[in-house]
Amino acid sequence: MSDRKRIYLCLAHMSENGMEQKYVKEAFDTNWVVPLGPNVNGFEADLEQFVGQDKKVVALSSGTAAVHLALIACGVKPGDEVIVQSFTFCASSHPITYLGAIPVFIDSEKDTWNMDPDLLEEAILDRKAKTGKYPKAIVPVALYGMPYNIKRIMEIGEKYGIPVIEDAAEGFGSRFNGQVLGTFGEYGILSFNGNKMITTSGGGALICPNKEAASTIMWYATQAREAYPYYQHEAIGYNYRMSNVCAGIGRGQMTVVEAHLRHHKHVQRMYEELLKDVDGITMMKAPSDNYDANYWLCTMRLDPEVRIKGQENAYKNVITGAVGGAAGVIHAVDSATTDCQPNDNVEALRLFLDAAQIEARPLWKPMHKQPVYKNNPAYVNGVSESMFKVGMCLPAGPYVSDEDVHYIVECIKDSIQ
Repeated sequence: MSDRKRIYLCLAHMSENGMEQKYVKEAFDTNWVVPLGPNVNGFEADLEQFVGQDKKVVALSSGTAAVHLALIACGVKPGDEVIVQSFTFCASSHPITYLGAIPVFIDSEKDTWNMDPDLLEEAILDRKAKTGKYPKAIVPVALYGMPYNIKRIMEIGEKYGIPVIEDAAEGFGSRFNGQVLGTFGEYGILSFNGNKMITTSGGGALICPNKEAASTIMWYATQAREAYPYYQHEAIGYNYRMSNVCAGIGRGQMTVVEAHLRHHKHVQRMYEELLKDVDGITMMKAPSDNYDANYWLCTMRLDPEVRIKGQENAYKNVITGAVGGAAGVIHAVDSATTDCQPNDNVEALRLFLDAAQIEARPLWKPMHKQPVYKNNPAYVNGVSESMFKVGMCLPAGPYVSDEDVHYIVECIKDSIQ
């Protein structure tokens, strides 16, 4: 196993026609290596054509920046409350705190793992009763590319006059009833990090309802400069615009986005077929044809009763690098355990696969269980916490071949005692 190539969860690859290099070379040849230029304009136009619905798109430095600016556009200010899905990566909730606002966490429904509409409405009414005002925005998340129940979420948002900001950072190309995620709500978040469906190395975008809204977002993203022959600022702005070089990569990536989507769905079907007869393992999949997931990552549940080789050693050693990257920039810890963590057999399987040169990861730890948010309001039903304890992400990226999927599945089978 030691000489086998490492299989990573998801790494977007460059187009075979080398279009990324073409656009990046043009940026250097024309000296457009700043946060504006022909590639930025072209990439935004490509994205607008892809998402449709007459939306405007602003390319930004990250998906986190897109969340931040969407919240500002929706009028979120210090002391306001914003409803956000708990089962997500911290980039969905941290920008709320950047603004001095308060994230209110909502647990998940069982069939999608995304925001539970019943809990959402319960939380809206309870926050109004407790604070005297409605939350300023609702942020559902397309967890691992799975669409949320946007029909009901939009109905609830419209009922109470609360704008919906769709966090489709993991759901680029996912659709609900045939419509691209990120185009239903007031704003939609996209991410082009190195592990997403397409990449600009780093970067993101904000889907805006119209040209006027996009112009305002672009103004905030370029330090909110006023139209004078010198630098005048009457509002606080940010350095959030995407560079012309990164946008060049994005333009090339748009030529392979459909191939990437087909590949991820193909890998998901392979996992479903190859693992269907393995006792104690269940693949997460869309609940109906209305939910057209991109399967950015393929996820599975491991029953607590399944015994994995080496399980007795799970959580015995403190790790020195963060799972999923960030090694070298994490804080050291004294203990390998917390009060909310995946089951021992999930961690044992992760270690078993890691030894076989396969990157696997736990699911996102729910935000309402994160120490930094321990005092935040949360409306929970136990779904996200229970899934976190039994769930695992399997490799699905464009570099994952059919042979790799067979190897991964065989390693999973070999790990079971």
